[in-house]
This record gives sequence, C-alpha cells and structure tokens, in this order.
Amino acid sequence: MSAAESAANQPDHSIQPAQDFAGLRAIVTGGASGIGAAAAAELVSRGAAVAIIDRDVSTAADNVLAITGDVTDDRSIRAAIDAISGRLGGIDILVNNAGIGAAGTVADNADEEWMKVFDVNVFGIVRVTRAALPSLKASANAAIVNTCSVAATAGLPQRALYSSTKGAVLSLTMAMAADHLPDGIRVNCVNPGTAATPWVNRLLSAAPDPAAEAAALAARQPMGRLVSAEEVAVAIAYLASPRASSTTGVSLPVDGGMQNLRLRPKS
Repeated sequence: MSAAESAANQPDHSIQPAQDFAGLRAIVTGGASGIGAAAAAELVSRGAAVAIIDRDVSTAADNVLAITGDVTDDRSIRAAIDAISGRLGGIDILVNNAGIGAAGTVADNADEEWMKVFDVNVFGIVRVTRAALPSLKASANAAIVNTCSVAATAGLPQRALYSSTKGAVLSLTMAMAADHLPDGIRVNCVNPGTAATPWVNRLLSAAPDPAAEAAALAARQPMGRLVSAEEVAVAIAYLASPRASSTTGVSLPVDGGMQNLRLRPKS
C-alpha cells in the first residue's frame, strides 16, 4: 500500500459526536496516554466529566481530572476512586484500560514477569471495579468497558504471556456482565488489533529493523495499517453510551479485520 493510499484510508475524526454523555461521570484508567488518553478525550467531547487514573499524570489533558494511582495497589486505587467519586459526585462509566505488554513464547518470561503482567492487566481490573462498584450501582446509566485485545481470540506469535492476560480479561468481562446485570451495570470489552500506541512504538524501536517490523505489523491486519487509538476510543464510547443500553456481555473487535477476515494475497 502506497503512502497516498494509506493516508486515504485514515478515518475522519473531524465528525462531531453527539452529546450522549452529558451529565455523566467517567473514569479511565491508564488515561494519560495512548488508548486511555484517546478514550478520555472522546468521552469529554461527548459531554462527560472525565477523571483519569494513572501512575504518571504529567501528560494528562487539561480538561480531565487527573488522579495518581496504581492499579496494582488496592489502597491506592480505593483512595483514587473515593477522591474521584467525591469530586464528580458519583461514577457512571468505568473504562478499565490500564495495561502493560510482554513479548516472548511461554518459555521466555520469568515467573516474576508473569505475575507482574497479570497483576496489572487482570487483577488491576478487579481492584478498580471492586472499588467503583458502590458508585456504579447508584447510577442509572452504569457501564464498564474493559480494554481487551485481539490477542485474546487469535494466536499471535511471541505473545504467550500478554495473550494469556487478555484471554482472562475476555472471560472476566463475560462473568462480570452476568454478575452485575441485576445491578443495572452493563459490562463489555473492546478488542483492538495492533494499535499505534506508545507500547507498540517501544517494541518497534527495540526491533533490529524497526521499519521492517512496522511494515510486518501493518501487513498482518487486512486493512494494511495499524489501528488508531482514536478508533478504539470511539468503540469504547459506543459500548459505554446510554444509547447502547441493550448491549452487554459483548466483545467488540476494532482490528482492521484481523480476527475474522481471510483475504487473498495480492498478486
């Protein structure tokens, strides 16, 4: 795909969204950068009051309430959730986005690395959701969106640990959706393909040939390019929106066709 063709395929983010989150209060974990920052910006643009939780909030946008917190520390998270609920007057939307990556086969990561990645990607969702549940149960428009991954549903090379955590996130999402439907809380997840995020950029910079690795990552997605953080953010907003009030227990792929399409190679 030429540069001109790639540019032509980029989504138009100038379209103004509806104000479907007016009056609602949202939390985005890992909201200072990447998909989290894009999700926070999307929710703000649709009228939500948004707070982010991140270990480093120095890059947080000016139009969000930025609270320092660590999803691996229950006390830190409870304090952050209490502070946000107090400042915003409640919580309606929770986007569990904080996560870290890992590369390698099942033989390549030490036990400590397995524990660390599960602690952030899976147990982090448990801690944040557990702390936010009382506020969410009090909302008439409660929704939780977890950031999962195509790695949960497709076998990707060199991603054994990361894929395992995202498989757990997918299963956890469905269990949470069943458990909390009687509480009036919808729970869904979004499954991005390889996205243009700081983590992917770090992987590329560490590769022997960053340009070749970037081309290979783009080529494995049928659309021929990486997913943008903004595209994932729009999907998160859909799942969180009161306008999607009958959508729960759903995993929504945003992967350029990576999961389901099998295109013929160009001749």
